[in-house]
Amino acid sequence: MVWTILATNAALLVVCFVALWLLCLKLGDVTPVDSFWAWGMLVMALATFVQADSGQPQRKLLLVALCALWAARLGSYMIWRWRDHGPDRRYQALLGRAQAKKGWSFAKSSGLLVFATQAPLLFVVCLPVQLGQIGAAPGIGPLGWIGAALAVSGTLFETIGDLQMVRFKRDPGSVGTIMDRGLWRFTRHPNYFGDALTWWGIYLVAAETATGLWALPGPLLLTWTLMKWSGAPTVEGKLRKTRPGYAEYIARTSGFIPLPPRRDRG
Repeated sequence: MVWTILATNAALLVVCFVALWLLCLKLGDVTPVDSFWAWGMLVMALATFVQADSGQPQRKLLLVALCALWAARLGSYMIWRWRDHGPDRRYQALLGRAQAKKGWSFAKSSGLLVFATQAPLLFVVCLPVQLGQIGAAPGIGPLGWIGAALAVSGTLFETIGDLQMVRFKRDPGSVGTIMDRGLWRFTRHPNYFGDALTWWGIYLVAAETATGLWALPGPLLLTWTLMKWSGAPTVEGKLRKTRPGYAEYIARTSGFIPLPPRRDRG
């Protein structure tokens, strides 16, 4: 049953990504994939909810609700940012290099470098909302409720961080300065930390089941991605070169887990 559900979900995800890829070809912009990163995980959660007859009902509802809260927040924010800011320059640079150096078309470069990459990542990251709904287990226990509290806290944390950054960028007096206020004073990436905290919390809810325990690669992969691959490194690489004072900000501010600025410790 587990493999049947996962295979069905994987097939559904492929269909969704192909449809989104075709849409992005018409738009000439792959940025909408960032929004579907959130909505796609909710699709996986809902697809599992429909299929998993043996799962504990309360846990299934909690996992879907936590995923829906996170997805609605992040998915809506990414759509707004796309409409407000335009195409993501990181995608433009990635696809531009592939087209210039390898001679790939927009369709080939976007399909292979964006959609074929993100689909399996999405599937693995959201394993907790899939496997956690399948296993039969008693009602939600202390670990599950702690996980739920962490997941809600993480979603709230990244929401506040994004809101603070939006207000900072809209302030004319912030031009050329470093955002080191609010949550950004304690971590250089409150949005990424909140994202990871949410999915570690969801994993704890899932981990009360025997199948949910096997979802550990999900939060591990997400955390690594945010800290070492497509998250912080892509943002900080540019800011180090273009924003005066950013090196000093890095020196005094935690890169991920919120901590007091180094100059304030002791």
